[in-house]
Amino acid sequence: MSELVYRLKRAHLCNEVVEDFIDHAEQAAMKASASKKLEELFDVLRIDHRNDHNMHETPARVARMLVDELLRGRYTAPPRITEFENVEGCDQLIVFGPIEVRSTCAHHLLPIYGHAFIGVLPSQDGKIIGLSKYDRIVDYFSARLQIQEELIHQIGNYIQETTCPRGLAIRISAVHMCKTHRGVRSSQRSRMVNIAFYGEIAHDQALKSEFLHECLSLERAICSM
Repeated sequence: MSELVYRLKRAHLCNEVVEDFIDHAEQAAMKASASKKLEELFDVLRIDHRNDHNMHETPARVARMLVDELLRGRYTAPPRITEFENVEGCDQLIVFGPIEVRSTCAHHLLPIYGHAFIGVLPSQDGKIIGLSKYDRIVDYFSARLQIQEELIHQIGNYIQETTCPRGLAIRISAVHMCKTHRGVRSSQRSRMVNIAFYGEIAHDQALKSEFLHECLSLERAICSM
């Protein structure tokens, strides 16, 4: 059994990281194999990808898109966390957002898109992390096949474990194209919203309310642009 096949057999859930990650050579082999399988799929669907000028090289393009973009969070290491000293001893709630969410539904392989908002209650004698890192964390866990209910907890657990804030809150509001482009074909204004609280925020109603108020304020600002 090849090392690539062995590693893939050790991977489990579609939104889990492949153990030990995958180097460039393994990624190239994965894309080549995926391209062949996509050719077989198009043959089954009676799509002439060999002679149709619109489909020429589409299997290879889709394979590259999957490995290099849509699922890259499964094959690469998480973003490095840059920490800064909390010199002023900030211990008040900080809210970030909107952070773009671009993911892919695990049920129908259709896009999920929307915004995430993150609230952090830093430790007065701890450290804080660079603002861009929250965007990178959301992007990293979104870049795999997901359902929104699990995505929010993967983001939250990672921030909680790596930065140890006193409290953490995450809110995601997203459109699911598996609902707007198939099945019931609902309006694209239809969104799913879910929220996760950690630490002190989970037990403080005033902090929860403050976070949600700031999320709505930021969301209204998006709509008015």
